[in-house]
Amino acid sequence: MTASDLEQFAAWIEELIRRRGYDIDSPRGGGKSRLADEAGVHRAAITRLLQRQSMPDLETTRRLAHVLDVPVRDMLIRSGRLTEDDLPLPRVAAASPADAGERRMTLEEAAAGLGVPADQREMFIKVAGQFLSASPVRRESLAKD
Repeated sequence: MTASDLEQFAAWIEELIRRRGYDIDSPRGGGKSRLADEAGVHRAAITRLLQRQSMPDLETTRRLAHVLDVPVRDMLIRSGRLTEDDLPLPRVAAASPADAGERRMTLEEAAAGLGVPADQREMFIKVAGQFLSASPVRRESLAKD
């Protein structure tokens, strides 16, 4: 990690924190404390990051990602700790799996690849599944329901 990595990451996360509604600019805004409390991390870790003094450890990064609703993958890549090559996304199947000789990605795989939080994956799968064309057998069972 270089000083440039820390500067770029801190600037990105600072903007993200503001967009998520945390008041980190006014001395008494309480945004740093609120963010630290919601993430379950020390306020000092937030302060050190925003002052470009140090990069958060892996657990703090994971907790911040969850609270800020950002995939951990994005946080690790933006921090400069890992690259996109280190954390490749699952391959997306061709429009027709038969044409490509591959199987179609499951909704569970799509949710994981998109960084959908575990507690929201069931809802994602239910909603996304409604957009997939049903097979003839499946259409018949839907008509009976």
